[in-house]
Amino acid sequence: MSEAEREAPFGDPDGFERLWTPHRMAYVQGENRPSGPAPDDGCPFCRAPGREDAEALVVSRGTTAYAVLNLYPYNSGHLLICPYRHIGDYTLLDGAETAELSSLTRSAITALRRAYGPQGFNVGMNLGEPAGAGIAAHLHQHIVPRWGGDNNFMPVIGRTKVLPELLQQTRATLAESWPQE
Repeated sequence: MSEAEREAPFGDPDGFERLWTPHRMAYVQGENRPSGPAPDDGCPFCRAPGREDAEALVVSRGTTAYAVLNLYPYNSGHLLICPYRHIGDYTLLDGAETAELSSLTRSAITALRRAYGPQGFNVGMNLGEPAGAGIAAHLHQHIVPRWGGDNNFMPVIGRTKVLPELLQQTRATLAESWPQE
């Protein structure tokens, strides 16, 4: 056994430092995921509207839908627009829900621009588990702010996201920047 192997008994010494992200284990293990498809199976998008905004990370509330920070964001300011009604397919939205989803999306982009000045956005939905929906039973639209170079080596090599502020801070900043219509 070499000197290096004796000094590093828990894996091959490779000269890399380790950045630990234990908070991601909650996501990996499925914490906050519903136990089934029904609203009373622990759907976080059904629970959030019944809690205080700051506690639930709700940024804005409408009549038929609301905006909430993603608990496991791809980037700072990653928002979700969710109908209050527990439905999993876009075609099941009624006219008022469709219009408010669109209006909240527009307001979210405006607030993100005011608060953080992103250079672009990813906006979209994953409908169904095969399409990548983590919670397929409750429709939600992602709004992810993007900056040139934000896809740095950390997610590509380190499978880690670096976020510059806590979610509560982001929620407060966006709520303050939300357009009053």
